[in-house]
Amino acid sequence: MTICKTVTLRTRAIKNGMLSLYLDYYPGVRDKETMKVRRHESLSIFIYEKPINKTQKDFNESMMKKAEAIRCRRFESIVNERYDFLDKEKMKGDFLAYFRNMLHKKNEKWKFVYTHFCIFVDYKCTFEEVTVDLCRNFGEYLLSAKKLKHQKYQRKLGKNSAAGYFSTFRGLLKIAYRDKMIRENVNDFLERIETEDIRKEYLTLEEVKRLNNTPCKFPVLKAASLFSCFTGLRISDILKLKWEDIEQLSDGGLAIRLRSQKTQTEAVLPISDEAISLCGDKNTGYIFKGMNRSMIQEPLKEWLKEAGIKKHITFHCFRHTYATLQIAAGTDIYTVSKMLTHKNVSTTQIYADLVDAKKRESANKISLT
Repeated sequence: MTICKTVTLRTRAIKNGMLSLYLDYYPGVRDKETMKVRRHESLSIFIYEKPINKTQKDFNESMMKKAEAIRCRRFESIVNERYDFLDKEKMKGDFLAYFRNMLHKKNEKWKFVYTHFCIFVDYKCTFEEVTVDLCRNFGEYLLSAKKLKHQKYQRKLGKNSAAGYFSTFRGLLKIAYRDKMIRENVNDFLERIETEDIRKEYLTLEEVKRLNNTPCKFPVLKAASLFSCFTGLRISDILKLKWEDIEQLSDGGLAIRLRSQKTQTEAVLPISDEAISLCGDKNTGYIFKGMNRSMIQEPLKEWLKEAGIKKHITFHCFRHTYATLQIAAGTDIYTVSKMLTHKNVSTTQIYADLVDAKKRESANKISLT
């Protein structure tokens, strides 16, 4: 599209003897949000078409000056973008509003990062304040920050979570630089937070069977937990899973069609008859109705305790359970990676390493000495 060359202040007659002021862009500008080309922008400023006294004339003159100032600002912004100058007004803009506007396009992790950043900057931050020092300090803040969901109990954010959050924040900075919203590519001067290897807890098949045979105070929690063991779904995906997401494949089997809440990866995941039986009678709307995140805290711990399971098991460990049981059963790592909606097979490799360690452990149990 031809670059906008002129911005003209125009009027349009409306009712009650008033004129509406608007800007005319020629040959047009592209809105960065909608990506549509627009020719006109209403200023929501109105003047008298035929002023009859000094008060009305003074009012018109004042409004015309304001409208002309807006016109000049818009044209300056276009020139700055055309010749790669940074717009001073843009630099004074609200970085938090820009960040917030990204959230509907991104996964749930972005919301957590946004909230942490708001706390860090005390809910005020302009684009010109986004410097290397500020971003480095935010990384330091994350390493000592409290979990948003557990601030009452003062639980510290894990180092790997901090690393993931900072990586997401750096992704935002890259987008802001690409959009010419910040002065420099801050990412070039930031070091990533190193992750640490942590033990991934999971249940053995015998322990899963024990859970299945143990009554739970909340039947929906039991059903959702076992369903995760059968499918590897995250809690965020289970909470949003609807009957409409279950479809029949050409081979006659059933599958879940979903977009992962965490990775935004679209996938079609075949499920077993035993897994579907945990969903109850076919209905409409959410499959695990009544299930909520509070159940995966104390109620889950109580259920595990009653089943005699002493490992530190969280709901996410059911996903680890699915992966390790699949690999132990001989399913290739590529297939398991796809079923877990991992973007990279290397992420799945850790489960293969867990299984190899168990194989080595079992091999060493046979000895003649």
